[in-house]
Amino acid sequence: MSSRGSEELVVISVTGADKPGIVAGITAILAKHNVNIVDIAQTVVRGIFSMIMIVDLSTGNITLPKLREELYIKGKELGVEVSVHHIDVFKAMQRV
Repeated sequence: MSSRGSEELVVISVTGADKPGIVAGITAILAKHNVNIVDIAQTVVRGIFSMIMIVDLSTGNITLPKLREELYIKGKELGVEVSVHHIDVFKAMQRV
C-alpha cells in the first residue's frame, strides 16, 4: 500500500442508463491492473446510473492514458459514458 505522499489519485466518473453489470465491468478492469479504489459513490435517479470513484494508480500496473483507453472501451460495451482525469486536472476543471 502506498503512503499518502506517493498516491497518484485519479477521478473516474460513469453515467448512463441503469442496468446490471456496470459496477462489475468497471471495477473488473481496476482489479485486473491492481488499481486501488480509495473512495466510491454511486446512485440511481429515475433510471439514470451515476458513479464517481477516486482510485490510486500508484498501486497498479497501468498508466493513466492506458486506463482511460480501457475504461472508454468498457464504457462503450456497457452503454455508459466514462471519464477519467487525474485529480489535479479534475480540481482545476471545477475552478473554471
